[in-house]
Amino acid sequence: MVEIGYKLASEEHAPLDLVCNARQAEDAGFSFAMISDHYHPWTNRQGESPFVWGVIGGISQVTMDLNLVTGVTCPTMRIHPGIIAQAAATAAAMMPGRFALGLGSGENLNEHVFGDRWPPARVRIEMLEEAVEVIRLLWDGGMQNFYGAFYTLENAQIFSLPEVLPPIYIASEGPVSASMAAQAGDGFINPGSNAEKNLIVFRNSGGEGKPAYVEASVCWAETEEVGQMTAYEEWPTAANTGELNRLLPTPAHYEQVAEMVTVEDVAKHVVCGPDPEAHIRKIEENIKKGFDHICIHQIGQQQREFMEFYEKEVLPHFTK
Repeated sequence: MVEIGYKLASEEHAPLDLVCNARQAEDAGFSFAMISDHYHPWTNRQGESPFVWGVIGGISQVTMDLNLVTGVTCPTMRIHPGIIAQAAATAAAMMPGRFALGLGSGENLNEHVFGDRWPPARVRIEMLEEAVEVIRLLWDGGMQNFYGAFYTLENAQIFSLPEVLPPIYIASEGPVSASMAAQAGDGFINPGSNAEKNLIVFRNSGGEGKPAYVEASVCWAETEEVGQMTAYEEWPTAANTGELNRLLPTPAHYEQVAEMVTVEDVAKHVVCGPDPEAHIRKIEENIKKGFDHICIHQIGQQQREFMEFYEKEVLPHFTK
């Protein structure tokens, strides 16, 4: 069964707005939400970046059925995986059976801010794999010690563990991380880049039968033209390809890249406007690729209007 979710974009919305949006998404019929975990927004225009674990606490108190996934947390540099293990355990205790920990190897934008060197992709993947090992070790309970290539635990114990541990889903945009995700994770997350190829690698590497999430960006607006302009102004990074979004260090650098991007470039990657068939086709395309969890990211501030549109015009198509 395919589930349609809603993206809580921390880069665009203040913390209380994210909490409100989560409640509205549940009321609109979305079965899950994914919340981004950033230190900086991509551009200064987006303007927000609250601490995700505080927001999750708020969401836990205003929703009853909505499942929540971090989309995604980097447990390697800015925050030690031992802290992420504790934070996720607390979130899972506050949202029994409906929290999942989504992990990824991160972006320089967020992870270099305390002076750490930004390593190459293969090293980042190795760090992520060891971080998952640390998290699972702490979730076993009891006093733990760990001396790895990247991380150390000494006399560390998480006392507030949930009755049921959350699953760990791992994000991937390349074959090496997709293979690692299948072996170390309980599911797969793709932000929309090279999605089909990497899902095949994930499935063939041991991920058969595990949930697979993909993100699809849209911009509902009263007209297609308004939607395209909003997407271009608010989310120009949609047009970036390859490693670029992993490497630049500040929002100002992404704004410089955005000057070389056109409205048409962004529109190639974002469904814009009020035509429900266009939104339905985008979801169906991802289903055909093999994804069973499609997370819709509405760009811009018209979140309520978007959710009303999806509740009436899009979600019923997938619940018949």
